[in-house]
Amino acid sequence: MIIHKLILQHLKHQDDAGFYRLQALDAIQWMERQGVVFDRGLTVLDLGCGHGIFGAELLARGCQVEFADEGNYLDPGLSKAVFKPINIDLDDLSRLGKYDVVICSNVYEHLSKPERFIESIPGILKPGGRFYLSWTNWLSPWGGHEFSPFHYLGPQLGIRVYDRLVRKPRKHTPFQNLFPTYIGQTLRLIRNHPQLKIIRVAPRYYPEFAFLMQVPLLREFLAWNCALLIG
Repeated sequence: MIIHKLILQHLKHQDDAGFYRLQALDAIQWMERQGVVFDRGLTVLDLGCGHGIFGAELLARGCQVEFADEGNYLDPGLSKAVFKPINIDLDDLSRLGKYDVVICSNVYEHLSKPERFIESIPGILKPGGRFYLSWTNWLSPWGGHEFSPFHYLGPQLGIRVYDRLVRKPRKHTPFQNLFPTYIGQTLRLIRNHPQLKIIRVAPRYYPEFAFLMQVPLLREFLAWNCALLIG
């Protein structure tokens, strides 16, 4: 469980590199407990990589990591890494190639076409490959990101109340760069796909409470961030 560490880190430093490194290390350990072996020769794609913090941790373990995002915002220490520009929402992901493991962390809620994204997963996985998907679902305490908890008032009213009361600039606007996504809906999309199966699902920051994911509706409010390992 790292939720308490993340809250403390965010209070002290906001969402700095240390914040995302905590997330990455914990997620890697969780995947290892599900049988994923990160060793030399494993091909990995950090999809929607941002500064590349997640992928950098796997590079340090000897994996062959490539990075992909709409723009190259990689940390200067990754200047020699393979970067592939792509619009995850609009482009054909299969042109990136196929990988043993694909990491997609904190991206899904920013996609306007989640169904299309789920449909594209088999096209970038090698046989027996694994896809790690993690995102902040809309009804979680952080579903509105920086304007949480006002998102519980709805995507339109919530931001109006936030803007009037808080008067701080927002990075996110619903239906522009932040889209309401739901755990139940996403699980159904994956289960209905003939080439995909859910290997494990858990609340990302407290996977010890994975049983919560078996309870419809309740999981939408209590998961905070949903983690899925897909095969």
